[in-house]
Amino acid sequence: MSGLTEAGCLERRARLWEAIPEDVEWVLIADPRHVQYLANFWVQPLSFSGGERGFLLLERDGRATILADNFAIRSAVHEPFIDREVVEQWYDHTHSVSNRDHALFVALQRVASELQGRNGLVEDEWLPVGAAAVLPHAECGFDRREDETANLGIVLRRLRRQKEPDEIELLKVCMRAGDAGQARLREVLRAGVSEFEIYREVQRAALEAAGRPGLVYGDFRATNGSNHKAGGLPTDYILQDGDLFILDYSVVLDGYRSDFTNTLAVGQPSERLQEMFGYCQAGMAAGEQSLRAGVQCRDVHAAVAGAYPENGKTVNFTHHAGHGIGLAHPEPPILVRESDDVLLAGDVITLEPGAYVEGVGGMRIEHNYLITVDGYERLSNHEISLT
Repeated sequence: MSGLTEAGCLERRARLWEAIPEDVEWVLIADPRHVQYLANFWVQPLSFSGGERGFLLLERDGRATILADNFAIRSAVHEPFIDREVVEQWYDHTHSVSNRDHALFVALQRVASELQGRNGLVEDEWLPVGAAAVLPHAECGFDRREDETANLGIVLRRLRRQKEPDEIELLKVCMRAGDAGQARLREVLRAGVSEFEIYREVQRAALEAAGRPGLVYGDFRATNGSNHKAGGLPTDYILQDGDLFILDYSVVLDGYRSDFTNTLAVGQPSERLQEMFGYCQAGMAAGEQSLRAGVQCRDVHAAVAGAYPENGKTVNFTHHAGHGIGLAHPEPPILVRESDDVLLAGDVITLEPGAYVEGVGGMRIEHNYLITVDGYERLSNHEISLT
């Protein structure tokens, strides 16, 4: 349960410093996903500090500092890779509490004097209003919008696409947990059970495979002729013969996530449903043949969509053919008809063909892939079949 590695965090910091102007001597990271990405500091979302965060101050000389309140620092999932902590007391079990964000503001004030006379960048879109004002010589990035290397958010989101080995290993843990949940679905799916009962069984199997607490979210819904585009969290709907059940879900550990899908028939599927499922499988196979670094994402979408009946006259496939995953869902690259993205070695993406026919039902399937120079490595290993 180590999360990211120190070597991986240091490599990502080195890539960050190479990507921003040389005159920048310090950066303040405020997006909790980027604090995790660079320091392995992730506040446990299942604790009462869930939704809170810390800031990460990085200096070009290599020093790393976490700024947080006294409860957020205790709620970190792992020991972060930093040189020091600046912790501001928020709650002491004796006095009334103030605005929790104010504790971070005070922590910023405590380090501001150290930064006097040194140019810096702040990830200001994630800072409390007015917080940047306490930091001397800080560019917010938006003041130099024409130079995207001065916008930390833009730079970090680009860097995140190239996954380091420790990120890939963590994603593989998420995938194994997701595989376990998909396998459990096959064991419990039948007419007479509710969507929520299935959700509980899938969640239990996934977390047992992960071996630790995590988040499980996604689509746990039945579709049928009267509701062919269902999605979202489970309801108390009781499955019936003739339904389809879409399990399109993610297991999130330390902020990283899987995202893959299968659709199962409740009872014996009709020939029409089997035909639709065949189009999805053909779309995935065609998409896989096009996966490698340097390929335009619009061409991957075209490959997937080309497996469907001409112009989609009999089967509707209207959403993306896939997308990137990692610390967000979805994130670049996006596989759509007019995408400007190009696949990069180190991208982790999905292929997600679907088929939807009003009056018949809706379905989709999905695998996760690591893009390489010559092709791909498939990271998800669940069985894709309608029965």
